[in-house]
Amino acid sequence: MASTEFDAGRPTAARAYDYLLGGTTNTAADREMIDQALTFMPDLAVQARANRDFLHRAVRFLAGAGVRQFLDIGSGIPTRGNVHEIAQRAAADARVVYVDIDPAAVGHARELLAGDPRTTVIQADARDARGIVAHSDVRALLDFAQPVGVLLVALLHVIADADDPYALVGALREVMAPGSFLVIAHGTGDGRGEDARRLVEMSRRTPTALTLRDRAGVLRFFDGFELVDPGLVWAPLWRPDGEVPPDPERAGNYVGVGRLP
Repeated sequence: MASTEFDAGRPTAARAYDYLLGGTTNTAADREMIDQALTFMPDLAVQARANRDFLHRAVRFLAGAGVRQFLDIGSGIPTRGNVHEIAQRAAADARVVYVDIDPAAVGHARELLAGDPRTTVIQADARDARGIVAHSDVRALLDFAQPVGVLLVALLHVIADADDPYALVGALREVMAPGSFLVIAHGTGDGRGEDARRLVEMSRRTPTALTLRDRAGVLRFFDGFELVDPGLVWAPLWRPDGEVPPDPERAGNYVGVGRLP
């Protein structure tokens, strides 16, 4: 079980991601780890931004499809363009629950969301999917008898095979009403070879080491869902709203949105 105690001397995935996105809620340990990783994988910041941009497009898509409630598991440190901001801009009545294990992420989210009755945050381990959906704060805001958008962006690749991430997604699928959507962005080592191996090894400094999966491994998370067009693709290729980069594989993440029939 990953620790939920704040330890400034040990990097975490949430704070490292915040640093890559240009945030300030990170420590020297986070910055040192990422700076070392950038020496052999200089496009890490490109990957983080491509993930975040995909998240924005996916939330807008779900809102346009009529989804008014969102469960963002592994939400990370609040930054510009948070899910509730994107969703409520598209639909003022949208409700959002954030979930993260990192106490820094949860603490900052609580400060940001104070006084917002349509948004809340809980501290929980993503591996306890049933505990999350049964949580009183989650149930107070979300009605699982109605369609919900479940967001697992940059999450599943920090859950080891030994913790059975497929069972986690299966437990979420069991409570999702027809018409619900699953949104996934997942890091991969496809095409990265030794650099990916070095990144995984470096991530072992954090409480949530990386498990990069190939395309077939990511596609398996969508069992029981119908992938919406364009399917499972590199992050910049999912319904782009601007110019597509000539090398979308640099994003290092497969992304997709599935609808529960």
